[in-house]
Amino acid sequence: MNSGAFEELLRVAGPVSRETFQRLLSFETQFRRWAQRINLVAPSTLNDVWNRHVLDSAQLARLDSDAKNWVDLGSGGGFPGLVMGFLLMDRDGASIDLVESNRKKTSFLQAIVGEFGLPARIHAKRIEDTYDKIRDVEVVTARALAPLHVLLGFAEPWLANGAKALFHKGRDYRTEIEESAKLWVFDLIEHQSVVDPQSVVLEIRNLRRV
Repeated sequence: MNSGAFEELLRVAGPVSRETFQRLLSFETQFRRWAQRINLVAPSTLNDVWNRHVLDSAQLARLDSDAKNWVDLGSGGGFPGLVMGFLLMDRDGASIDLVESNRKKTSFLQAIVGEFGLPARIHAKRIEDTYDKIRDVEVVTARALAPLHVLLGFAEPWLANGAKALFHKGRDYRTEIEESAKLWVFDLIEHQSVVDPQSVVLEIRNLRRV
């Protein structure tokens, strides 16, 4: 089973060390323990954490195999932020900032970062309160946080400074794009999810207000 799961991770994320794979398996176990005590993801998805959350998050690594400075907004249960933290261990000098205002969830995030020695920093703040603390960002991520036009507002300081966004979106993403176009101008690439055929990852660059 582990061999098949490792091959699937490689297919989804690109090159990943076996050590990182083993850490992700251990993380999944820890995640399930924490999820019994606090609400980290929708309970209906807990029976398939590996595919629904870990692999879905890990596909971002393939979409940018070089970037070293990442920020994840509204990190919640750690998807995609913690998963990218594990994957960035295979990139020299790479790190990710995780922004989450919920104290229970930041306690979980900090515990995982500490246990596994992830190259990640936790910011127990609102997104707007981190702009002067998180700099030189190359990639901004978010998953199940807010509608696209709101996400773009959150990410504007970094995107306007040269970063790109990789945002997970579900089946209604085209409506969100249309709504966002009323407020924002941006370059867009739609990446079909390699995990969920009804989902996409939106790659956004060169953001500016209408």
